Amino acid sequence: MSAAQRLSAGIAHLGLELDTLARERLIAYGALLMKWNKVYNLTAIRDEAAMVDLHLLDSLAILPHVAVNRIADIGSGGGLPGIPLAICRPDTEVALVETVGKKASFLLQAKAELGLGNLSVHQSRVEQFNPSQPYPAVSSRAFASLHDFVRLTDHLLAPGGEWIAMKGQYPAEEIAALPASCTVRETRRLQVPGVEAERHLLFISRI
Repeated sequence: MSAAQRLSAGIAHLGLELDTLARERLIAYGALLMKWNKVYNLTAIRDEAAMVDLHLLDSLAILPHVAVNRIADIGSGGGLPGIPLAICRPDTEVALVETVGKKASFLLQAKAELGLGNLSVHQSRVEQFNPSQPYPAVSSRAFASLHDFVRLTDHLLAPGGEWIAMKGQYPAEEIAALPASCTVRETRRLQVPGVEAERHLLFISRI
């Protein structure tokens, strides 16, 4: 099965409706990630099928649960989930914040090659990133503990906004360690095609 076929099957399994351009861009992004990974070590995944399942589909699984027009993705690394979000939601402004230079260079290259006008890349430590206005949502995927995530990004979250954290197993200890000023509004367990490991999406808000 080709990467495109695997992606299409996964998209159908997730119940998503994506047009041809979005699908083509997702495949192009995956190919770009694999190409740059040989030099820059952006991800531990080297297998094409695993890249589709563990990166593309894993990111796409959160699409139905994210309904904002601006989002900051923290510690983006190779651009996950920010780039798939930007591809599939062209009307959503996605800001990628990444401190490592070579990873930020890749993100800028991906933005250019994929023609993502709604995507911005910021090479900065998250605590030093100061946008002109805060975001209604701040996301992370394997960035830090929940406590550090909300502590380091509190200045980025707009009043009434939410932190969106992608986690594997249910992080009970991390939830217990959250600052008293925050609460987990909702936790959703995700089923990602081709991925047997647990996946959880947490929505955290200020009290």
